[in-house]
Amino acid sequence: MKNNNKNPWFWIPTLYFAEGLPYVIIMTVSVIMYKNLGISNSDIALYTSWLYLPWVIKPFWSPIIDMFKTKRWWILTMQILLGGGLAGVAFAIPTTLFFQISLAVFWLLAFSSATHDIAADGFYMIALDEHNQSLFVGIRSTFYRIASIMGQGIVVMIAGYLEKYYETATAWSYTFLGIAILILLISIYHYFSLPKISSDKAIRNGNELNTFIHTFISFFQKKQIGIALLFMLIYRLGEAQLVKIASPFLLDSAEAGGLSLSTTEVGFIYGTIGVIALTLGGILGGIVVATSGIGKWKWPMILCMNIPNLVYVYLSIFTPVQYWITCTCIALEQFGYGFGFTLYMLYLIYFAQGENKTAHYAICTGIMAIGMMLPGMVSGYIQEAIGYQNFFIWVCICTIPSFIVLKYLPFNSNFGKK
Repeated sequence: MKNNNKNPWFWIPTLYFAEGLPYVIIMTVSVIMYKNLGISNSDIALYTSWLYLPWVIKPFWSPIIDMFKTKRWWILTMQILLGGGLAGVAFAIPTTLFFQISLAVFWLLAFSSATHDIAADGFYMIALDEHNQSLFVGIRSTFYRIASIMGQGIVVMIAGYLEKYYETATAWSYTFLGIAILILLISIYHYFSLPKISSDKAIRNGNELNTFIHTFISFFQKKQIGIALLFMLIYRLGEAQLVKIASPFLLDSAEAGGLSLSTTEVGFIYGTIGVIALTLGGILGGIVVATSGIGKWKWPMILCMNIPNLVYVYLSIFTPVQYWITCTCIALEQFGYGFGFTLYMLYLIYFAQGENKTAHYAICTGIMAIGMMLPGMVSGYIQEAIGYQNFFIWVCICTIPSFIVLKYLPFNSNFGKK
């Protein structure tokens, strides 16, 4: 008996908004903030890429959440920690050691956010029956996307607006303080709105460690594990580097090879146009695979994933002053990424099939995070060594291995087809 007498509409939208907002703040908005505060591209790429680590190792500590306290408790506690941590970043920004202090707080925020993800997804599974899980899966995805628009778009645009009236550090401090208050208000709301589920309790049967070890070993005993790991690690090799340098490129001065856009303009490009194009690409990808299966679309998808990176080569060579040209280029790149990323996510689902598919999928997402973290760490050093134009050419070259691996990747051509 689930004892769930609260309408899911009262808590699912806000829960997944609260899941998405901290992630985009930690992984994306931090890059823009540090660039505005004068941190070098190499330091930005290196240290913010390390923030992927909690999502890399998330599968290793997810069993701990089941062993101690309820998922509802973890959700509320992590939201309070996230709100307090964001306030800590706000107070650290105006200090002389802002980079070191804020990075330390971002580390804590990253672990709190990853833990919140585990608890929220687990709570969703036990609070709803299968029918409602299917019914609300689109709602949770939608509000996660809304959080991305809020973070990459509205939050960055607010910071850019405040920069007109305050010093840059003060503007970002006020911005982070506002986000902290929002998260804390959501945590208070969830205290009253999240249902109390009878099955939501700590589970300790003494076999957790043996079960985890067996699950982990069985993952690496899967057939074709070598080529599968290679695909998971290199499919986003170019994108992993591009994502850390794209915003600094747009913000940097013309003398440094950038486009000299304002913070508000960058927020509008990525937070509204970019997210909408990304979402449309993902929706289209899901539709065509459901209609025809992945076999027919895997090559168009990998092309759409990688070829649009050339728009950054164009932007770095011609540095157009017309804002609409830049917006169009970013929209094309984000749409292609959304469409092409469908192939990647479907392969993770495909490879995780079988016994322990939930745990194996979690391991796949951890490997996915490694594929983003390691290339991103060195991307700033590469860019500073060869300049923006050559860096974007290098990104395009880095997409070639994924085409080679895909050719030899075993995949059921009809997978995903209705």
